[in-house]
Amino acid sequence: MSAVDLPAVPRVLIAEADPWSRDLLKQVLLNVRCDARLDVCADGRQAATLLRDKAYDLIVADWELPGIDGLSLLRNVRQQRRSPALPFILLSSRNDSASVREALPLAPTAYLTKPLNMEGLTQRLQDLLLNEGESVYCEVPRLAPGMTLPVFLERRRDACDGAPLWVDVKAAVQDSLGPEGLDLNRLEDRVRMDPQITAVLIAAANSAGNHGTPVQTLSAALHTLLAGQSMNLILGLALKHNVVLGDPGLVAYAERHWQLSQDTADFARRLARMLELDHERCYSAGILHRLGDLALLRCLEDWRQGGGALDDEAIGESLHALGAAYGSSLRTRWRLPLELRQLIAAVYSLEGGVYSREALVMNLAAQMARLTEHEGLEALAGSKTARLLKVGLSELMRLRKA
Repeated sequence: MSAVDLPAVPRVLIAEADPWSRDLLKQVLLNVRCDARLDVCADGRQAATLLRDKAYDLIVADWELPGIDGLSLLRNVRQQRRSPALPFILLSSRNDSASVREALPLAPTAYLTKPLNMEGLTQRLQDLLLNEGESVYCEVPRLAPGMTLPVFLERRRDACDGAPLWVDVKAAVQDSLGPEGLDLNRLEDRVRMDPQITAVLIAAANSAGNHGTPVQTLSAALHTLLAGQSMNLILGLALKHNVVLGDPGLVAYAERHWQLSQDTADFARRLARMLELDHERCYSAGILHRLGDLALLRCLEDWRQGGGALDDEAIGESLHALGAAYGSSLRTRWRLPLELRQLIAAVYSLEGGVYSREALVMNLAAQMARLTEHEGLEALAGSKTARLLKVGLSELMRLRKA
């Protein structure tokens, strides 16, 4: 595709099996051309069907697709002898010379190995989809006439992108880079208080491409995904719409939920350490338990930008009505491990007659986090949860001072 024959609005096909890599590719592409007509699929046969039915201006496909692999898709495209050749970016985890030699006769526009170089991919897409010096601006879609806030939020519940970001991801990644590359332990320290990053990395580490014991902590997720993929996923989050809230009222609510998440996570970690339990898993549950409320606040930012009215009463009522439902939907859709979801649920209530000690830790930590600085710990020390854990007033006072 040359500059003189670039389409006014390009149609692009992305074929990638892994859901988180697929989402990353989508965000990088839309960051270059927000107006692109985009089809996304996870299977080579579906990609082949789309290629028969539609005319594309660019294809981005993974070699390791199920059904029909990406190299076969490229071969089929080149057999059509289109002039000029249809741009085709082939992605692969194979970086050996034999694989490269196998692909080169089919003339892929680019052969990019995983984990992807985000800057390199962005530059390739800019070269293919933009004229020199060109940029594309897309306005925020206006709300449909007659749309109400409850209906809007109900429709968005099962499609929301999650919470806004709490940390500056670019700065976090930059600060974690050293002479030997990305320091995963340092990166964990920089981003561990962010619910969105924690949830996405845990979900990605448990995706179809990764097998074994379910990943339930940020540390385990980072070391499962390794440096390249972890960095890409974190940086990709910054490309999404409304990852930073702009409305002061929404920011105030979000800061309270972020702080409550952090306090619950910190108390849970300290208490679990005291009782010699899995403190990292308890920390994860604490930091994630307000994910739904934060995701809803991000959707309220979409509502406001689309022209909807918003005040403090509407924010509070929306959180009360749908905050928990948003959290449940996200945790299910992102397939967070059941054991982790059960710990998160224990923050709110203890169901049934038999509780794990970690569930009791989460419940007690959440109660501590909700206490004001002027409220004493005496009543909490006498609660059923504290009694079951055999944690008394002196231990609670030590936790609060830690």
